[in-house]
Amino acid sequence: MSWDWKVFLNDDGSGRTYLEWMFEAWSWTLAVAGASWVVAMVVGVLFGTLRTLPHSPWLVRLANAWVELFRNIPLLVQIFIWYFVVPKIFPAMQQLPSYVLVVFALGFFTSARIAEQVRAGVQSLPRGQRYAGMAMGFTTAQTYRYVILPMAFRIIVPPLTSESMNLLKNSSVAFAVSIAELTMFAMQAQEETSRGIEIYLAVTAAYAVSAFAVNRVFAFIEKKVQIPGYTMAGASGGGH
Repeated sequence: MSWDWKVFLNDDGSGRTYLEWMFEAWSWTLAVAGASWVVAMVVGVLFGTLRTLPHSPWLVRLANAWVELFRNIPLLVQIFIWYFVVPKIFPAMQQLPSYVLVVFALGFFTSARIAEQVRAGVQSLPRGQRYAGMAMGFTTAQTYRYVILPMAFRIIVPPLTSESMNLLKNSSVAFAVSIAELTMFAMQAQEETSRGIEIYLAVTAAYAVSAFAVNRVFAFIEKKVQIPGYTMAGASGGGH
């Protein structure tokens, strides 16, 4: 078996090298994953918080329905629904670029998983956290904002790290709707060059480096905000 890494210096037919194409595809992967992460965090925190409200059963049911809906439908099916079905129902969305639809699909899919982590983090806190906020005269919203959620976020950083890495890897399904990300690059470049080993090894390395970078960022955050001796597993007296 011979290796030919010089294949990345060859012209791909459009005036750029395969290496330049790969880096362009890598940037699309990071862009889709990053935008999806923002959507997932905003929506996931919202619905995760709603699931823990003590006196709002309808909001709890709504949040539970959101989680069950997006958690139980395969991601690829959700992407196809957003790409082929939703624009037919809402014609205005036909003007949106395909990567925006993928961001919604991937973000909402991941939001269901983050919502579950937020719920678990909030419910792992002692009841006294809520009572302390009430004793200070905080409203429910203020109690969550200043007392409960800051504590919960410190607890869920480890599972949030894994979910963020999974989101990065899940972005590879964007190739199904022709987003020019790493997986799409690998498939097309392999067909054009017949150098599948080199192409896929390089793409694998790009994913690995990206995932490692995400891991290190969250490890740094965890170290900075960690509550000594306090984890979701070790929390006691939880429930709200």
